[in-house]
Amino acid sequence: MSVRELVVLGTASQVPTRHRNHNGYLLRWDGEGILFDPGEGTQRQMLRAGVAAHDLHRICVTHFHGDHSLGLAGVIQRINLDQVPHRITAHYPKSGRRFFERLRYATAYRETVSLTEAPVDADGPLAVTPAYTLQARRLSHPVESYGYRIIEPDGRRMLPERLAAHGIEGPDVGRIQREGSLGGVSLEEVSEVRRGQRFAFVMDTRLCDGVHALADGCDMLVIESTFLDEDARLADEHGHLTAGQAGRVAEEAGVRHLVLTHFSQRYTEPDEFERQARAAGFQGELTVAHDLMRVPVPKRR
Repeated sequence: MSVRELVVLGTASQVPTRHRNHNGYLLRWDGEGILFDPGEGTQRQMLRAGVAAHDLHRICVTHFHGDHSLGLAGVIQRINLDQVPHRITAHYPKSGRRFFERLRYATAYRETVSLTEAPVDADGPLAVTPAYTLQARRLSHPVESYGYRIIEPDGRRMLPERLAAHGIEGPDVGRIQREGSLGGVSLEEVSEVRRGQRFAFVMDTRLCDGVHALADGCDMLVIESTFLDEDARLADEHGHLTAGQAGRVAEEAGVRHLVLTHFSQRYTEPDEFERQARAAGFQGELTVAHDLMRVPVPKRR
């Protein structure tokens, strides 16, 4: 059975707290696992969350600040220690290649795994698979930063009443799906478009075109809300979003499930992030992330 869920490994911003580890997020997308922004301590958080190195197929780093990347060394070495049998691809800003290489070879270890580096240097598609297209968009932060977006191809939903009207049943349903027509009846006549799911991961950034493009029409948007609205000036100075800004972006983009994360250690009341996102107009499903939670991707429309 296919599983699509977000496993939250860490939710702190620059400084971890007693209750929040540095960043780390695993997206399970059917049979693949995509690890986003493995900050310090990610390997241990994976153990606590029941995530194995064998679950990983891609690593996507938004930028090279420590809270988003210092866990790379441990994760990469664990992948090799466990001798993961399949290829793993790492995406990261091309300007940070030297940081990735330093983390990849931070200490001596035996390389046993094929780890492919696919740096990002422009907006656009990074990978196209039968299950999804992975895209990147540039964000606005003091260092080069990219957000990531996953788009499932559109499919078709069969309509029982139209199939019945044309006398199509049993094995013939599968045949018309495979061949596109049957006895003069086209697939379009007995089905409708089933929109593919969309997921976006937006970390450290000010408001910019990239944020809106990544969020557009998403079933799930994981987005930083480092600051509360009363600290909007600080957020802009340091290249971050507030909870209200994140909520407004999600509402305008038609997001179905908003996941707020990457919280500054200055705040101790998580409910205020939800309150401010709601006050900004967001009406969909909303989760204020905490470490080790699992958040299902909404079912297809």
